[in-house]
Amino acid sequence: MRTLQKRTTRALGLAGAVTAAALLLAACGDDDTKGGRDHGGTATASATAPASSSGTASGPSSAAPSASGAFNDADVMFAQMMIPHHEQALEMAKLADGRAEDDGVKKIVAAVEKAQDPEIQKMKAWLKGWGKPESAGMGHSMAGMMSEQDMKDLAAAKGKDFDRTFAELMIAHHEGAVEMAKDEQENGANAEAKALAGEVVRAQTAEIAELRTILDRL
Repeated sequence: MRTLQKRTTRALGLAGAVTAAALLLAACGDDDTKGGRDHGGTATASATAPASSSGTASGPSSAAPSASGAFNDADVMFAQMMIPHHEQALEMAKLADGRAEDDGVKKIVAAVEKAQDPEIQKMKAWLKGWGKPESAGMGHSMAGMMSEQDMKDLAAAKGKDFDRTFAELMIAHHEGAVEMAKDEQENGANAEAKALAGEVVRAQTAEIAELRTILDRL
């Protein structure tokens, strides 16, 4: 009888230990999940897809890093419009090769190429993570966008003529980007998108001032 009681006591003790360990592992797993969510505002290693119309993202995928946290229509529109806007700025910058003469213009070209391609990739990742298309179908109707003729005129210019035309067109182009970025700062909900909008305002406002200085001396 004593042997049976000992075995019963030992079995109950073992069962209790297993139950406690299982509860501990579950708690740790829950803490890890919460810890991952606590890093809001920092791009994670995987994109997330929207779980509902509220804009809260959830569910992992194999896409590039996505903006974490809630988002709204203003955030989506900002990315959809700024992608083609940046892409056109890069097209304008590429035309400077073999055409630009002014060192100031060349400096602006280098700055545009350095900043805007990574920003394009970031915004594309956001839209993919949000489950939204890359294009809003706005085309040349967006603020500051050059017409096909504007691009042809820029491609046909060389030397100081190119520098002057480039400066004039890029000022208008940057002003359009700043306008869109300020709208995102005011109406957006996603912290990372608003931070990028702030960087666009800061950098491109400074470049507008530089371009105006260049125009004054040409």
